[in-house]
Amino acid sequence: MSKKIGVFVAWSFILASVHLADAQQPKKVPLIGAINGATSSFSQPYIEAGRRALRELGYVEGKNLHIEYRFGEGQPDRLPDLVAELVRLKVDIIVAAGDPAIDAARRATTTIPIVMVAAGDPVGGGWVTSLAHPGGNITGTTFLSSELAGKRLELLKETAPKASRVAVLWNPNNPGWLPDFTETKVAGEQLGLRLQSLEARNLKELEGAFSAMIREKAMALIVLSDPWFFGRERRQQIVDFAVKNRLPSMYELGEFVDAGGLMSYGPGL
Repeated sequence: MSKKIGVFVAWSFILASVHLADAQQPKKVPLIGAINGATSSFSQPYIEAGRRALRELGYVEGKNLHIEYRFGEGQPDRLPDLVAELVRLKVDIIVAAGDPAIDAARRATTTIPIVMVAAGDPVGGGWVTSLAHPGGNITGTTFLSSELAGKRLELLKETAPKASRVAVLWNPNNPGWLPDFTETKVAGEQLGLRLQSLEARNLKELEGAFSAMIREKAMALIVLSDPWFFGRERRQQIVDFAVKNRLPSMYELGEFVDAGGLMSYGPGL
């Protein structure tokens, strides 16, 4: 499936599968709240692809479907207020993309159905009871990102076999970071690698992480998925640093490779 199809096609499929229109009054236009922790610019290609998919399913935005979009712009502390806005609007469903947005949505309501998209580990995060039987008001799709974390490090090691010190860049504000980091750490121990854990939740910390990589002589870089890293400017900044310092780099999303990064490994979008 084309990368442009992305996360919003996933939730458009879910909307059709649950027969959302049947749950409304005959003449009521369904109101969907869509929240994404990433930047609006990063999300636009996915939104447009989602609109095309919705049209194929018989849903035309502005005609028989209305969507209220909210974007965290890479700032997770904004998400609770944004979700609260959607709750006040009395949306019929909240579609939350990415772990920070999903976590904010499930904290905001236990009654409005939540469709999660691109979740890392919803079971480990305590959002659902199991993938087969989620329970509560949450359903949706998962990237199973933590299960791929070890493989990313393994592929990076195969690509740069002499790299014994690997920097791991992650955002501690992302509720989905722990499973990814834990699996990466386990894989690092199995591969005999020394991992350098580097936190970055803002520009100052990111610049500090760059300095630490140089100071500790990191030999490769793996970036754990986070909406703050996805923005075009931040994404390019990370990639440019890796290229300038000749650090073989591994990412989850192909957008980093499009920006000049070495490679990515993750679910096909």
